Amino acid sequence: MARTEQVLVLEPQHELKFRGPFTDVVTATLKLTNPTARNVCFKVKTTAPRRYCVRPNSGVIDAGNSINVSVMLQPFDYDPNEKSKHKFMVQSMIAPYDMTDMEGVWKEAKPEELMDSKLRCAFEMPLENDKTHEIESNKTVYSSASSVKTEHSVLPKSASASLDDGEVKKIMEECKRLQMEVQRLREENKQIREDDGLRKRKVTSMATPHSSPSSTMATSTMRDEGLSTRLLALCVLFFVIGVIVGKLAL
Repeated sequence: MARTEQVLVLEPQHELKFRGPFTDVVTATLKLTNPTARNVCFKVKTTAPRRYCVRPNSGVIDAGNSINVSVMLQPFDYDPNEKSKHKFMVQSMIAPYDMTDMEGVWKEAKPEELMDSKLRCAFEMPLENDKTHEIESNKTVYSSASSVKTEHSVLPKSASASLDDGEVKKIMEECKRLQMEVQRLREENKQIREDDGLRKRKVTSMATPHSSPSSTMATSTMRDEGLSTRLLALCVLFFVIGVIVGKLAL
């Protein structure tokens, strides 16, 4: 009895190509697509199981979905005169609706329910032209990376300046505000001095022989303390401005 035609679509259909050098693991990808309205069980088998690692090597593909199977060829000594005799087979069958044990389903499957597709393996080594092109490409990439690195190392301050424009703007605005505050305090201090001189003249003119010298001294001391407090505030503001300007210069 003839086997049922394979329902899965394989990419590639007939041949898995492995491109050297083969001093390390080489991977080929096999795409399995299920275009049917039923879930499909699959298995991937090979004639050289010790030479390949297949992930996943079995499973279920849902209706209308696809899966990529990685076929990893283990390192070996490549002989260009030796043709590969390795083959792969993709075996599949329609999954039962009530399937709970996939291994049990495979064991109980009838031969006419099984479908399979076979692929051969091909080993290819890069041509000398390809090697030269690859080396030149790597040199170009390395050169580009070096030039980009050099540009970044030559212009770090410009990059930092462009990134910190917002911060610089805020500092400049704060500096202007502090300058206006200092100017206001200077004017206020000047006005206080003028008012203080006027008070002194009034106190002198209104003073009597019975006036207490201690009260006069206390009044003068309080005024001096007020002036000292304002002068201290001015010094603090100048210090803050100096710190901001120093930060901006750095």
